[in-house]
Amino acid sequence: MRITLIHAMTPSIQPIMQAFGRLWPEATLMNLLDDSLATDLARDGALTPAMTDRFLALARYATQTGADAILFTCSAFGPCIEAAARAFPAIPVLKPNEAMIEEALALVGPRGRIGLMATFAPTLASMPPEFAAAAPHATLVPCLAADALAALNAGDSAGHNAAAVRAAATLSDCEVIALAQFSLSQAAEAIAAATGRTVLTTPDSAVRKLRRLLLPAKAA
Repeated sequence: MRITLIHAMTPSIQPIMQAFGRLWPEATLMNLLDDSLATDLARDGALTPAMTDRFLALARYATQTGADAILFTCSAFGPCIEAAARAFPAIPVLKPNEAMIEEALALVGPRGRIGLMATFAPTLASMPPEFAAAAPHATLVPCLAADALAALNAGDSAGHNAAAVRAAATLSDCEVIALAQFSLSQAAEAIAAATGRTVLTTPDSAVRKLRRLLLPAKAA
């Protein structure tokens, strides 16, 4: 199986590669990176038709290279990814967070309390409607680890993880903590240890869902 991974941030690449290495090492992976996507979204302050066109172009290129599935790895572009999924219905086109949302709701139920942590502020605008669509009566508690992304971009992984753990203190009353950014997955163990809560990461959830979709007999 050939899976195209499309990234808007360089730090997203390593976590998803590691997740495939642990959970589905046989998959053939192709990485596409446009690290101007996140910068342009932060500048514009909203998703635009031009941004959607860029996502369609990336998905089209992936299908032209023979992708059996596409996984986008930045959580702030949900509507753009949905447009790509509609445009290319012959293969799975996954948002980075949809599998994690499904797993979180399976754990807490339709009225559970879920902590949602992000390091990129637009994610906390784009993801809550996705949770609400799946479980309108669930309680979502957003949390921005404001210093974590800056530390990671500066090459300070320890600082990133420490900032995430500090932010997680506000989520101690949640049943599950969902980490919205792929890059946040490196802090999952520390967050779980600090809060005593189940912590879900987008990379692991996404790989599990892709295996189920593409290898249904084996996954069963």
